[in-house]
Amino acid sequence: MTDTPPPSGHEVIKALVRTLPTSPGVYRMIDATGEVMYVGKARNLKARVTNYTRPEALELRLQRMIAATVTMEFVRTETESEALLLEANLIKRLKPRFNVLLRDDKSFPYILIATDHPAPELLKHRGTRRRPGHYFGPFASVTAVNRTIASLQKAFLLRNCSDSFFSARTRPCLQHQIKRCSAPCTGEISTEGYAELVNEAREFLSGRSQGVRDHMQKDMNEAAEQLDFERAALLRDRLGALALIQSQGDATAKSVEEADVFAIHHEGGQFCVQVFFFRAFQNWGNYAYRPRADSSLSDAEVLEAFIGQFYESRTPPRLVLISHELSEHDLMEEALTSRADRRVYVEVPKRGEKRDLVNHALNNAREALGRQLAEGATNRTLLEGVAECFGLDEPPRRIEIYDNSHISGTNAVGAMVVAGEEGFSKKHYRTFNIKSDISAGDDFGMMREVLTRRFTRLANENDEEAAEDEGGGMPEWPDVVFIDGGAGQMSAVRGVIAEMNLQKEVTFIGIAKGEERDAGREKFFMEGREAFMLPHRDPVLYYVQRLRDEAHRFAIGTHRAKRKKDAVANPLDEIEGIGPTRKRALLNHFGSAKATGRASLQDLAAVPGISDAMAQLIYDHFNKG
Repeated sequence: MTDTPPPSGHEVIKALVRTLPTSPGVYRMIDATGEVMYVGKARNLKARVTNYTRPEALELRLQRMIAATVTMEFVRTETESEALLLEANLIKRLKPRFNVLLRDDKSFPYILIATDHPAPELLKHRGTRRRPGHYFGPFASVTAVNRTIASLQKAFLLRNCSDSFFSARTRPCLQHQIKRCSAPCTGEISTEGYAELVNEAREFLSGRSQGVRDHMQKDMNEAAEQLDFERAALLRDRLGALALIQSQGDATAKSVEEADVFAIHHEGGQFCVQVFFFRAFQNWGNYAYRPRADSSLSDAEVLEAFIGQFYESRTPPRLVLISHELSEHDLMEEALTSRADRRVYVEVPKRGEKRDLVNHALNNAREALGRQLAEGATNRTLLEGVAECFGLDEPPRRIEIYDNSHISGTNAVGAMVVAGEEGFSKKHYRTFNIKSDISAGDDFGMMREVLTRRFTRLANENDEEAAEDEGGGMPEWPDVVFIDGGAGQMSAVRGVIAEMNLQKEVTFIGIAKGEERDAGREKFFMEGREAFMLPHRDPVLYYVQRLRDEAHRFAIGTHRAKRKKDAVANPLDEIEGIGPTRKRALLNHFGSAKATGRASLQDLAAVPGISDAMAQLIYDHFNKG
């Protein structure tokens, strides 16, 4: 018997159209493997899907999609704006190959003034807004947030310590001594006085900075007139900190208090969307996105799909400025208003300061895409050189480089870095904590473990050799693997190669450092080929050196972080059931973890919050012999 392929194409769609409602909703087009190829929304499901029954009138991209369709799924919604929001959610989750995809959907940091404590805390926040408080942002970079928080501490003297640290203080900490905190923990400032500082910080971050500055200026002058020069100097320093915050943006907006600015540029079959965040009349940073989209789509179509996905998990500001007119402008406004629970305006400014902000974003998008295309061309040339030098059939799309780092076998880690046509892909970097009982300094055994774990997991997760990840274009399987080591390292991984039958799928290359570890005298080891060297000034040699050095840097950095963490680890953290409260009780009672380990069972049970069973557990942990 032979399996007949399931029917597909516009005939299948015709059969489904007969039972469709005329209400708004979302549809999914599915191929023979069960993969969702496309997600779309419609004001009228029946009318929208009927268009797919006449493929000859559609563009080639849609004809290919229709021909591969074996079935469709539908979800009815109450309104078209609900359908738009659901469509964005499904696209981000399913990543259909015929949709515009928002790649690198990072979460941006915010500044949070947490209000779940009598003395609110000033801190950096990223992720879901579960903690009660006032959120300000987003900021395009963590550096900008850290810099702003440091200046806010100087200006408003708000604490940034945790609640547990706050409750344990008996005297002001260093932050108070360097005039970055008003020390509400020890009563150096009254609750009312601290609340006033919090209110000033809120006013400033909300854009009402001039009123805060005027009030602070008045207090400084009054303190000087009363000969209270210490308070006057403190207020002077706070005013200076406010001026520093306001001078950090590279572009300010006199008439735009709160807005996100989107501009898109298209060149060489690729798109770049530049997003600028303006809050409190200041530029809080920008970020360049490179959505994956078919080159036949217009800038407006890509931008419309991009904005829908961008705000799927974010709260939009009151104003969204864009560089191109959207085909469904009113619908986008309605959907964003529903997402924010307040009125949101989407505008394509034609003149004035708003138009200048859009033009500024558009110039940045054009320059960012130009840099990417130039770098991509350089990388493509280098990858072609790698294929030529190492005898590959075609330029590699994904290169993985491995290295180990340890000190006499302790805190051993393996590191993997990834590079491709767009350069280093840091989101694909991985670290491996060495788990096997390997003798100290056994680099060969460590490398064998790392590669076994990496390729076993890869084989289990994805059986398709050419499957692409969400980044669009970067395959899951590497074409080339560089090992930091010579013949010995290569012999250690031969077992892994043979066991997992990787000879035909992946090319493994060992890099041995030259004599006296001189750069430029590296030897390369490959299966079935004598050790060889590349010409001293060969650009491919420099490229491979850069790959190896990046793996070395990443491995050492990970090892140092692990070593530092182990150095400050507390033995009490290793005991199951010992949380922050019990740990604090034991340290307060005995003074240190070492003294806790010497305590008798009766003394442990006498500590408040430590039951007899927990005391036995602690005693057994420190007295295993």
